[in-house]
Amino acid sequence: MSLPISFEFFPPKTPEGAGKLRAVREQLYAQKPQFCSVTYGAGGSTHEGTFAAVREILAEGVQAASHFSCIGATKNGVRQQLAELKAMGVKRLVALRGDLPSGYGLGGEFHYASDLVAFIRAETGSDFHIEVAAYPEMHPQARSVEADLQAFATKVRAGADSAITQYFFNADAYGRFVDEARRLGLDLPIVPGIMPITGSTQLMRFSDACGAEIPRWIRLRLQGFGDDTASIRAFGLDVVTELCQQLLRAGAPGLHFYTMNQSAATLAICQRLGW
Repeated sequence: MSLPISFEFFPPKTPEGAGKLRAVREQLYAQKPQFCSVTYGAGGSTHEGTFAAVREILAEGVQAASHFSCIGATKNGVRQQLAELKAMGVKRLVALRGDLPSGYGLGGEFHYASDLVAFIRAETGSDFHIEVAAYPEMHPQARSVEADLQAFATKVRAGADSAITQYFFNADAYGRFVDEARRLGLDLPIVPGIMPITGSTQLMRFSDACGAEIPRWIRLRLQGFGDDTASIRAFGLDVVTELCQQLLRAGAPGLHFYTMNQSAATLAICQRLGW
């Protein structure tokens, strides 16, 4: 496979979850990922679980990218965590503002992801490859599409090396976002984030929360399957594989899979793509 592929995991909360995730990673490593990323705890609440999972991935001989959320953080705290990650051998970060906990104001010394990116660059030079988030269908808290695009440009100009998008199911949204980024002179790789469809209820809930649009025809088909899990998975495999094919034909620089700590659907898509 010539194009880079990467996988995202979340930190397991129990020893059983950690054991299951090890087995999932072992299966996915057959695809020879460029890196595997690990998300922060809910609301960026803790980094211990993230760093523990990152250590395991590195020990398994795969490059690990730690998510790094800055809401409520202090410069000194971020400085210490950067030193810890560097000592672990981490070479790649996914720099994010992070979700605002309920009732939380803009506390801490960082208000935006661009502040974090600029700080990491100033503190560590080129020690880390910095990924930032992109929103082809607009960040749910953005005032407008243009404001969101300008916020993305600010992050990039602060020192980002590449971007990973929020998941989406409309290839045209990704293509238009990339075109608009290029119009602003942003020439970094923008890698589409891919969410395999394995269930209906959870996907609807996630998508409503993060602002990812589920096209009406997909939503209606999923609702029509009811509790027929096998049909949902078969339909989801067709839809997401076709989306990946469209993106690759359009020149996407790679694919980043939101695995939800599962391997079957992601592996099936990769196999359909001939990988």
